[in-house]
Amino acid sequence: MTKKGFNTTNLHCDRRDNPEHGVLHKAIHPSVAYGYEDARELAEVFQGKRAGYNYGRQLNPTVTALQNRITAMEDGIATAAFATGMAAIASTMLSLLRQGDHIISSAYLFGNTNSLFGTLQNLGIEVSFVDATDLNEVKAAIKENTRLVFVETIANPVTQIADLAGIGALCKSENLIYCVDNTMTSPHLFSPKSVGASFSVNSLTKYIGGHGNALGGAITDTGLYDWSNFANIFDDYKNQDVKLWGITQVKKKGLRDIGASLGPEAAHHLAVGSETLSLRMDKACSNAQAIAEFCAAHPKVNQVYYPGLPTHPQHGRARELFSGFGGIMSIDLIEGVDCFDVLNALDNVVSSSNLGDTRTLAIPVAHTIYYEMGAQRRASMGIADSMIRFSIGIEEIDDLLADFETALA
Repeated sequence: MTKKGFNTTNLHCDRRDNPEHGVLHKAIHPSVAYGYEDARELAEVFQGKRAGYNYGRQLNPTVTALQNRITAMEDGIATAAFATGMAAIASTMLSLLRQGDHIISSAYLFGNTNSLFGTLQNLGIEVSFVDATDLNEVKAAIKENTRLVFVETIANPVTQIADLAGIGALCKSENLIYCVDNTMTSPHLFSPKSVGASFSVNSLTKYIGGHGNALGGAITDTGLYDWSNFANIFDDYKNQDVKLWGITQVKKKGLRDIGASLGPEAAHHLAVGSETLSLRMDKACSNAQAIAEFCAAHPKVNQVYYPGLPTHPQHGRARELFSGFGGIMSIDLIEGVDCFDVLNALDNVVSSSNLGDTRTLAIPVAHTIYYEMGAQRRASMGIADSMIRFSIGIEEIDDLLADFETALA
C-alpha cells in the first residue's frame, strides 16, 4: 500500500482500526476494570501471553488509540502515553536508569526537566549538563557509565538548537540511548527518528493537543536502538521481540508502577485536537516569523530569539532539519522598559504559562517558570530579567502586529 501523507494518516487513524459501530473517533471508555469469562485469559493478559486489558492504570482502549496515532506520527514502533509530558520523561528515566548510571543533558533545558534531573542526581544518577549545540561538548562528557543523552529540538525559551544529527551519529557509535524532546517542533515539523533518536518525547498538552484543554505526554520508541546491548533490562521483559524491551520496561516499571496514567477523556480530547496539528502549526510558524521580524526592527527590543531569523546562531541548522521554525519566540527588552508593563499593555496576547495553544500566550520568564533556577543558572542559559517568551497562536497576523505595536509603544 502506498504510504499516505501525515494529515491523511492521522485523520483516518481511528477508523482504520475498525472501532465499534463504525464511529470515526475512538469512543471514550471510562471503565477501570475489564472482565473475562475465562479466568485463564485474564492470567495470560497479565503475563503478556495474550493481548488485552487488565486494569485502567496500565491500559485503556481510548488511550491505546491515541498511542497508535502518536506512533504513526513519529514513525515509531510503540508509544507509551502518560498523564503529562513530565510524567513521560520521569517514568522513562526512573524505569531505565539505575544508581551509578550517567546521562548527558543539554544545559538549555525546560525548567521542570532541569528540576527532575536534579532529583535524579539525588538518587545517585550522574547528570552532566553541556552545550548541546556543540557536538564536541557532548562527546567530551561521555563516560564509561554513560547510558543516555537527552536534548530538546528547540530549547525553551532562548531557542538554541542542539546538533541533533551529530549527536545522533555519536550515540549510535557509542551505543547510547538518544532521547529527543520533540515538543517544541512536534512531529509535523520534525522527525527525531531522522537523526537517529531512540526515543521521541512529546508533551501532548502542547501542539499535538493544541487547545489548552487536556494534559498528556508520550514517549515513542523509534525502533532504532538495540536493546539487547542495554544492561538495565529486567529478565521479565525479555520474553518478546527485542525491539520492544525498552518500551515494555517503561510501561511496566514506569507507567504501571509510578501510576501517572492518562485518563480516557483527556486522551479523546488530545486525539481530536491532533487532527488539526499541521494546520495550526503552519499558521503559528507563519505568525511567529512575522512577529519576530517586527520585534527585531523595533527600538524597544534589544534581542529576538527565533530560529527563523537569519541572525539566529543555528538558523542554518533549523532550516536544514525542520519544515518550519516553530511557534515559540522570546525577546529581551532594552534597559528601562519593564516587561510587566509590556505584558499588561497587550490585548489579544494572554499572560499564561502554557504554550502550543491556539491563542498567543506570553510569560515573563525569569520571574515565573525559571525563577526557581536562580539568577546564576538563568544567566548561564541566556535568560535575562527582561525576557518575555511568546507562544504564538493562530490569530490574524494584522491583529497580533497591531497589539505588539501598541504594547511596545
